[in-house]
Amino acid sequence: MPRDGRVGGGWLSLFALAWLAVWTVQLTPVQLLLPLQLDTPGGQNDWITGVVWSGLILSVGGIAGVIAGPVAGMLSDRTGSRWGRRRPWAVGGSSLTAVSLLRTGAATEPLAVGAAWIGVSVGIAVVSAALTAMIADQVFAQRGTASAFVSSAQAVGIVVGVGAVVLLGLGIGASYVVLAIFILVIGIGTAALLPDPPAGGKRPVAQHPVPGRDWRERTGILRDRNFMWVLASRLAVNIGNALGTALLLFFLLYGVGSPAATAEDDLLVLIVIYTIFVVAASLAAARSPTAQGAASRS
Repeated sequence: MPRDGRVGGGWLSLFALAWLAVWTVQLTPVQLLLPLQLDTPGGQNDWITGVVWSGLILSVGGIAGVIAGPVAGMLSDRTGSRWGRRRPWAVGGSSLTAVSLLRTGAATEPLAVGAAWIGVSVGIAVVSAALTAMIADQVFAQRGTASAFVSSAQAVGIVVGVGAVVLLGLGIGASYVVLAIFILVIGIGTAALLPDPPAGGKRPVAQHPVPGRDWRERTGILRDRNFMWVLASRLAVNIGNALGTALLLFFLLYGVGSPAATAEDDLLVLIVIYTIFVVAASLAAARSPTAQGAASRS
């Protein structure tokens, strides 16, 4: 169990491994598998259909994740099972993600792919909410470092997933099976091994509930200026990242004109370059005096 607001190398390693699994199974389809499934090559008039379908499916999946994440986080705050508060949600989210990945790989029509991908997005959002809450629950003196592991795992996860598919020559169906096994084993395994202490105290129960008061209390954080700055900055960073990377394979194929036989290899090279700079920047920022000072004051 973490003590004095600090966690050991074992905790951080398990935490980073959990996030590596999350990002790998989410971003490998986004970067490679979904574009391959939805691609409609055929010159200047036909390939746009695949790009449009990809954009629609990723958008709907993103909206589902945006809704599911806060809901799962709120419910995990109120979970009091003997297995912990966060652990049941991490296990459930991992299981849902694995099943939905298998359904996505088996789908052949865009609508079926989109419906299955919504399940993946919801499952990933549930796992992410549980893992993110563990920082607030257990980490105080190393929050910058823990957050850096989240960002670094995102970049590394793309390389791990896309690299495995490209270098091993896996087909689309086999790739989804491997990803499903990966999140099922790593997601459930890390959830079982990471400590999940109970809530610090019981919530007071209102003797005379006031209509609408409970809802105002739950959304009160949205009126906090510091929280809104953090939310806006993270939203801006992630939107910028998605715009530059989500449809990169289509850009290589139809923007740059890379041959289809080498486009996946070119994609892997670009992702490796991207990863090097993201990991270096996130770790440097986490260890900066400003970040450490902010963490110690929180």
